[in-house]
Amino acid sequence: MKIGEVAKAAGIGIDAVRFYEREGLIRPPARRPSGYREYTPDVVVSLRFIRRAKELGFSLKEISELLRLEASEDATPSDVRGRAEAKLEDLEERIRSLQRMRRALRKLVESCPGKGPLSDCSILRALAPEERKKR
Repeated sequence: MKIGEVAKAAGIGIDAVRFYEREGLIRPPARRPSGYREYTPDVVVSLRFIRRAKELGFSLKEISELLRLEASEDATPSDVRGRAEAKLEDLEERIRSLQRMRRALRKLVESCPGKGPLSDCSILRALAPEERKKR
């Protein structure tokens, strides 16, 4: 398969295919005499795996680890589950952090009358560094 065919079948861009190849997430393909890459159909499966793992929040490093586990004869489902549990906890912490940010921003928005001189803007004052507030 040519790179465009692989990219289309995997639902990603051509540049992403090249990037994953450079990063070692997929094997470098054979080259035709013309220099064009010649991919095997199993690369599409790997690229779909990568795309889905990214959609779930896994980093490229984590995806690489998952691919290594998948290829390992010694890996167990427990190994994979451990990686997924760690990612889930990371996502839950990020959600908690975003919720804290949302609450803080909501308070700022609610405290702002939205009128008057800009120098009286409670949102800008709250965001300003201490040095600027003293001026």
